[in-house]
Amino acid sequence: MNGKAPPRVLAIAGSDSSGGAGIQADIKTITMLGGYAMTAITTVTAQNSVGVQAIAPMSGDMVSRQIASCIEDIGIDAIKIGMLHDKEIIAAVGKSLDGITVPIVLDPVMVASSGATLVAKEAIGAMRDTLFPRATLLTPNLPELGHLVGRELTNTQEMAEAAEELGETTGAAVLAKGGHTSDARIVDILYEPGKAARAVQFDHARIDTPHTHGTGCTLSSAIAALLGHGQPLEHAVRLGRQFVLRAIEQAPGFGSGNGPLGHHAVRNLD
Repeated sequence: MNGKAPPRVLAIAGSDSSGGAGIQADIKTITMLGGYAMTAITTVTAQNSVGVQAIAPMSGDMVSRQIASCIEDIGIDAIKIGMLHDKEIIAAVGKSLDGITVPIVLDPVMVASSGATLVAKEAIGAMRDTLFPRATLLTPNLPELGHLVGRELTNTQEMAEAAEELGETTGAAVLAKGGHTSDARIVDILYEPGKAARAVQFDHARIDTPHTHGTGCTLSSAIAALLGHGQPLEHAVRLGRQFVLRAIEQAPGFGSGNGPLGHHAVRNLD
């Protein structure tokens, strides 16, 4: 230990009762990466490896109060935003983050791994208008990215073009995740907009496993924690991807469906 205080990372997201995704995955990831995890729970879900059985959103006021409690006392060095569910919660989060200048990683969660819809249709436009301009990084998967640009995407080239379009439109960097393409390898693309716009490609072999529940939550919270440590964006993405891959490899095999990752078993990153 070097005596340096851990980065304070606030996760604003939904709760997963089975512990594989959402706030629970965020806390595990942030903690394993040396951060101090705080939470603002937007929604309580009853879910497990086979699906989402029930959803109960918090009020916007309750979400705002959780955020304020963390910011006003503990302070924050980075923020991860996940499941937001509806327009009231999105508006509350947007207002709560007025004047906040720390890195914000926004995972535009729309559908669970099981296929369950996690956000009201009318809320997607509100999320884009209210929160995308505040984000440092957006982390959509292929179906989410396709929805945000208004067309179906099937391959890496289409994904790269859509990431550039979304980045230039919103002003946020975009990490487009290619797990849903038909390509032989999984390719993720980080696009950073602006005058010195650039795209960086990351890839790895596909891992043959059903145990990938919470990969998106884990990746976004890992990147937020690493940004809180002061890592530059590209390196934070690179290390965050390594964390997810190793957590998939260490999955404990729980559940009869899409099981959780092995956050607890990840050790040193390259």
